[in-house]
Amino acid sequence: MFSIDVVSFVFSVVVLGAYHLYLRGKVRKDPAYTIQALNRTARAMWVETMMSSGKPDVIPIQTLRNSTMAATFLASTAVLLIMGVLTLSAQSQTGTWQVLNPHGPTHIELWAIKLILLLIDLFVAFFSFSMAIRIFNHVGYLINVPLGMKHKSMTAQHVAEYLNSAGKYYSIGMRTYYYCVPLVFWLFGPVFMVLATLALVPLLYKHDRAPKVLVDDFR
Repeated sequence: MFSIDVVSFVFSVVVLGAYHLYLRGKVRKDPAYTIQALNRTARAMWVETMMSSGKPDVIPIQTLRNSTMAATFLASTAVLLIMGVLTLSAQSQTGTWQVLNPHGPTHIELWAIKLILLLIDLFVAFFSFSMAIRIFNHVGYLINVPLGMKHKSMTAQHVAEYLNSAGKYYSIGMRTYYYCVPLVFWLFGPVFMVLATLALVPLLYKHDRAPKVLVDDFR
């Protein structure tokens, strides 16, 4: 009885999974294909520049503070959304949400499954942004260690990898935020989830693809 909703959910996951596999394959062939790949390179160059100065500087601290504040705001927003979904789960009536889906299933069990998946998505977002905050704080100490001290665990490459891991967690958090859109539309019906997924992919590609001028300069 949940076949339509199951198919729509599987379709959504497969489409977005295939999109990210496509991007991964493109980045392997062309490191400048996505803005995320360029950001990883830029962060590595930035870390080496900051650590090569030989003395503590306020610039890296300010930059990391901005990143930490952004991740903190998004983590806090995830908590508020989780509370909102938990409040919504207390509503046993789904008629209002299904008004645009009169012929679809409206079982309480299906409603609960949808909310649980939405909660999982938001919890992943909260965890990802929290991990990004944690790593940004650690990098704040590491990046002010001069390279002249020649500590084997304090090289620019080591710190850059650490900073890029924070960027990866931040990116995962944003992806889970984006996927909230199809999950929320799923509450209105399976067709809306499919349409939201199909609309989300081109929007993601537009923001993931590195601008052409940057690609030309990188090459």
